[in-house]
Amino acid sequence: MSWQIISAIALIILAIVAIIKKVETRMTLLLAGFAMCVLAGHPMAAFQSFIKGMVNINLVPPICAAMGFAAAVTFSKCDEHLVVLLASPLKKIGGWLILIATVVTFLINIAIMSAAGTAATVGATLIPLMIRAGIKPAGAAAAVGGGTMMGLLVNPGCAHDIFIAKLGNSPIMDFVSYAAPYIFGLFLLSAVLSSLIMCFYFKDQKLEAKDLAGFQAEESRAEFKVNLLKAIAPVIPMILLIISSVWFPKSGLDVVASMIIGVVYIALICLKNPNELIKAFFKGMGQGYGSVIGLIVAAGVFAVGMKEIGLIPAFIDMLKQSNEIARWGASFGPFLLAVLTGSGEAAIWAFNQAVTPSAASFGMNPEALGLLCAVAGQFGRTASPLAGCIIIVAGIAKVSPFEISKRVGLSMLISLIVAALVLV
Repeated sequence: MSWQIISAIALIILAIVAIIKKVETRMTLLLAGFAMCVLAGHPMAAFQSFIKGMVNINLVPPICAAMGFAAAVTFSKCDEHLVVLLASPLKKIGGWLILIATVVTFLINIAIMSAAGTAATVGATLIPLMIRAGIKPAGAAAAVGGGTMMGLLVNPGCAHDIFIAKLGNSPIMDFVSYAAPYIFGLFLLSAVLSSLIMCFYFKDQKLEAKDLAGFQAEESRAEFKVNLLKAIAPVIPMILLIISSVWFPKSGLDVVASMIIGVVYIALICLKNPNELIKAFFKGMGQGYGSVIGLIVAAGVFAVGMKEIGLIPAFIDMLKQSNEIARWGASFGPFLLAVLTGSGEAAIWAFNQAVTPSAASFGMNPEALGLLCAVAGQFGRTASPLAGCIIIVAGIAKVSPFEISKRVGLSMLISLIVAALVLV
């Protein structure tokens, strides 16, 4: 093993430790990637990768447009109407409420596309509702937290979908159609397993007086009146993309156009100041560039550093030796990193930029390998007590994030193993 490889491994370990210690992820990836490029004798490769990521025509427009639309949805409060609409039928269901609440959260995550945003919006309504229905606070939080995984991967505006589809040279809707059955199947498996663990091991459907210590379930949104036109606003772009893909494939409607049409729809149905709505849209685009695109750029520099120093070529050569090595490396690698850091994003982007483009060289489909990596990162993030969405629902329910991880961790691990077996 050369000194460059040893140095790269040491830098990766330091980067993981830094992220666990809550050092800014983008800065950590950029510094580690730049250091590897310097050690490899090609420092300019880091800058070239940075510029390439900043102006990537295949990623920047759709991702920023999707984030702008999400900001417009939040500003108009259309997301609250969607949540209350889906939550209303859940009263008086009993123990089944755990599984159904997880499914509802998953469906809302398809539209909202932010785990933390979904957790905050859904948790504020569903967690008090579930506790009033007799579910323990930890179980209610785990049901909502467990539902924040993978839903965004069904939305054509998801940054991961856009990137993976590009790797496979597929139209975005073709990739979503390919991925959706796996995503729904794996989600249902994990949701059912988590619900069974909560009901039969933790007895979360049997609320006791001591479970309510320090928690007062508020009658939140009791008088909230749902506006159906506002409730469907978060899913308008997805509906448009599906319709155009199935019935009007030559229309040329893409993610950017569908998101802008969605904003126009919101402007027409809401009595909000259009000036402020547009400001929210563009502010969301800017935040999307700074957060999502910024992370993609940083992960790209990190991946280039690993490539320049020789770690990626060595890793790919190892993967070529056995499909089994590739299968479990692509699943447990992102999963463990996501559990340790509380974020699946860095793990997914780094792996999909560094390894997935070479999938064909070790006998795999880039789309399948990219999807496995994305799913693994989502499972790992959901199982982590450090994840933002898990901390949010734990705060709403006034329980420890570790109580949530205990309830969903095993089901995430089992579902990960199934994903590795069926996807590649």
